[in-house]
Amino acid sequence: MGKRVNLLQEWVDQQVKGLKGLEVKTTALQAISGDASFRHYFRLQANEETLIAVDAPPGTENNPAFVAIADALHSGGALVPLVHAFDINRGFLLLSDLGDQQLLGLLNTDTVDRYYRKALDSLILMQKLQCADIKRLEKDWAFSCPDYDLKRLQDEMHLFSDWFLAQYLDLHLNQTRQYSLEHAFNLLAASALEQPQVFVHRDYHSRNIMVTSDDSLAIIDFQDGVCGPITYDLVSLLKDCYVSWPSQQVNQWLMQYAEAAQQAGLFGAAGVRKEQLLKWFDWMGVQRHLKAIGIFARLKIRDNKSGYLKDIPRTFNYMLDASQRYPELELLHQTLIDLVLPKLLKVNPDAALCIDGQFLP
Repeated sequence: MGKRVNLLQEWVDQQVKGLKGLEVKTTALQAISGDASFRHYFRLQANEETLIAVDAPPGTENNPAFVAIADALHSGGALVPLVHAFDINRGFLLLSDLGDQQLLGLLNTDTVDRYYRKALDSLILMQKLQCADIKRLEKDWAFSCPDYDLKRLQDEMHLFSDWFLAQYLDLHLNQTRQYSLEHAFNLLAASALEQPQVFVHRDYHSRNIMVTSDDSLAIIDFQDGVCGPITYDLVSLLKDCYVSWPSQQVNQWLMQYAEAAQQAGLFGAAGVRKEQLLKWFDWMGVQRHLKAIGIFARLKIRDNKSGYLKDIPRTFNYMLDASQRYPELELLHQTLIDLVLPKLLKVNPDAALCIDGQFLP
């Protein structure tokens, strides 16, 4: 790592001189907190401006996608890191500095409506990047932005059964229950695939939205996006695994989004009925939360990272709430209630779990 930091420092100094003029003075790179990938972030001072240098090894990071999508989103009006310079072969990036304030840290009952309205506006701008646009970028920049196809959707839901049920809870379903689970997976995947397909961030939630010094919202960590269902990022935001809000308020935001998305032409000329959008949204949420719970369990078992276990009850509540309202998902709901819930309460007795609107003691 030390050698790469030295190379990055040399590269940054050269790039900043080209951007700012020969008299520019830069400071040494200061490491700042990174993310779950192999990327490492550094802050530096360039005269009166701070910039972010990124070491993103090309063998593990999708740097062409980041650069191309950042430019496309910026051109579409979304606030994202500006890419001042890049070296794709070495995996070096020089970005604008959006600060350190995640949206999650500023959310409370007094601020959430204002910030979520802004976040929904940003989502609309991001979703205007259609799959056809992404395909053109793929060709020009030689990167892959896969489709959220049936296999990907199914593989994600199997994280729930493979890692959470079988390994974390030591719960092995009989043939009938396993069939009912697979049937639910098929229904959820079909619902996702029938939706309008747009660019999907995949993690558009309060930890990947930055609040800048002028209180604007900026989108980060979009390089692993895909072409997929229009409600996916909407669920990520409104049914966030790290914070939850009253269902009535969530539905209000959903309808606000629907009106704005319709005006932006995201649902096509025919539009979408309120009931259809709500079903898409709820079922997409079940799919995403199955995946998320499986990932949280995998992080604990495989990577010895237990910090996400505390988010499982909230995420599980989302699934209970949605599955109880659709007859087609009744078998899934009963499996969650009859078999999964007792096991979860056994391993996590303090979990705040809710059934039919009533929290368990």
